Amino acid sequence: MTQRGNYARQAPDAYRAMLAFGRAATQGLDPVVGELVKIRASQINRCAFCLDMHVKEARKAGESDERIDLLAAWEEVDGLYTDRERAALALTEAVTLLTEGFVPDEVYARAAAHFDEAELARLVGAIVAINAWNRFNVAFRTPPGSPA
Repeated sequence: MTQRGNYARQAPDAYRAMLAFGRAATQGLDPVVGELVKIRASQINRCAFCLDMHVKEARKAGESDERIDLLAAWEEVDGLYTDRERAALALTEAVTLLTEGFVPDEVYARAAAHFDEAELARLVGAIVAINAWNRFNVAFRTPPGSPA
């Protein structure tokens, strides 16, 4: 596929605002949870650019190949992800797949049991931010490994 444009060049003010939002949303959020969320949403949204970036970031931060490789099937793997990570991943899927319905109360309550109010707000912010980035990069067909 041919890249359609470059969001950072074509709308630099909006691009900088997105960067600022992403930093603000994830400030204080567990970086492991943050990367798992970014990878999982990017898998669902089929964003090759974000998958490439966040898999590399996760590995650089010490995440294991096994956990990254099995993330798409996290619900099927016992003992590999913590209950806290699993709650974050369930929330990620519910927020990412809004076309399948609302975020179920049980999914939100599960996350609320593992994250305090501020962490939960940041987690939702991180999910919203990566979904926005996925949509920009998929719409513009940003190739993996290219500069933003």
